[in-house]
Amino acid sequence: MEQSGPPITFGRPLRAAQFLFSPSYTPLNHGSHGAFPLVVRSHQRALQDAIEARSDPFLRLTLPSLLLPARTAAASLLGAPVANTFFIPNATAGINIVLHNLTFHPGDVIIYLSCAYKACINTVLSLSATTPAIAHRIDLSFPLSPARLVSLLADAIASLRARGLNPRIAMFDTVATFPGLRLPWESLVAVCRQHDVFSLVDGAHGIGHIDLRHLHVTKPDFFTSNCYKWLFVPRPCAVLYVAEERKGMITRGVPTSTVLVGEGQGLQQLFEGTPAGDPTPYLCVEEAVRWREEVLGGEERIREYCFDLARTGGRLVAKELGTEVLDDGEMAECCFAMVRLPLSFDSDKEAGPRRLRAEDGPRVVAWITETLVKDHDTWIPVQYFQGAAWTRLSAQVYLEIADFEWAARILKALCNRVMNEEVPERD
Repeated sequence: MEQSGPPITFGRPLRAAQFLFSPSYTPLNHGSHGAFPLVVRSHQRALQDAIEARSDPFLRLTLPSLLLPARTAAASLLGAPVANTFFIPNATAGINIVLHNLTFHPGDVIIYLSCAYKACINTVLSLSATTPAIAHRIDLSFPLSPARLVSLLADAIASLRARGLNPRIAMFDTVATFPGLRLPWESLVAVCRQHDVFSLVDGAHGIGHIDLRHLHVTKPDFFTSNCYKWLFVPRPCAVLYVAEERKGMITRGVPTSTVLVGEGQGLQQLFEGTPAGDPTPYLCVEEAVRWREEVLGGEERIREYCFDLARTGGRLVAKELGTEVLDDGEMAECCFAMVRLPLSFDSDKEAGPRRLRAEDGPRVVAWITETLVKDHDTWIPVQYFQGAAWTRLSAQVYLEIADFEWAARILKALCNRVMNEEVPERD
């Protein structure tokens, strides 16, 4: 696999030569489901064939020895000890494992941000309905400064304590899903440590996206991250990091499996028991990390290209649309570009012709999304957010600025159709 000569060129040629996309498809939503190259696909197929050839010997005897180098590769990108890093199906599973292993008492509070992933919010709300835990949401309005977000968490903890409550754990993202912005998660962890609150970091958009090698310095209590989104690993695959002093808090998986910690078995056995599903995505992590290093030129080169493409591409799209990006500061230092669409929504229910009512927002963005698929063979997330229509574009090494130019033209044309009242009414 070793790449000889100069580093490979990023962009459309890489997409055509190394990835599995249809030639007609423009992949501008890497953040949702990720993608992986042909070499990783071949590696996975070989592993699947080996499992089917001798399933019991492979899954019961061979698998544990193969998982160790895979965990080592993942841990190296986290700057974390292998003994504290475990494979799980996805980041939402990690959130559930941590929260469902806590015993909540009256007055205990789970703090979360309004921009949290919906499944994670639902987990918190479910626990607040079935246990003594109280759910406390911190409402955010973007853009806002990292310092402001940090102060909001500190203020929430102080306010809850002043009411006689016990802020038990706080959940927040590395990079939020929507809006696609980078949060000051390191500083949020520090606030939690300062105030004796457990930190649960949802790094769904983390490994392979932003540099996480300082995890051992930041010291979150719990950290989970999807490998399939940004690391070029097949689905499903994620990692769960548990701080050494918190390992005793995790005694069972979700759902509960054949292993319970404390019955002569530890966390490694809990997460590496004979799987009912396909373990091969976990075993592709080492191959993916090697390909990123030897072929793409390493994590820093990947990040530099993607961050620059997201920022440059986002500005270009905003200029073409005559709008703006949501944030152009520290929180924009990631692989996402958040751009407002040129659609005016009026809270007045008697809005005149060519004026969209606020209640039209969900219907309009649904039509844009569907039309992008049907007429243009792409998927670009569009949501009605903070009273406007926003789109989130993903940057990746298989994309180039021409892809963002294309997206700008398509989005502008669709917005013109919306303002010309071409959006059908919903039944």
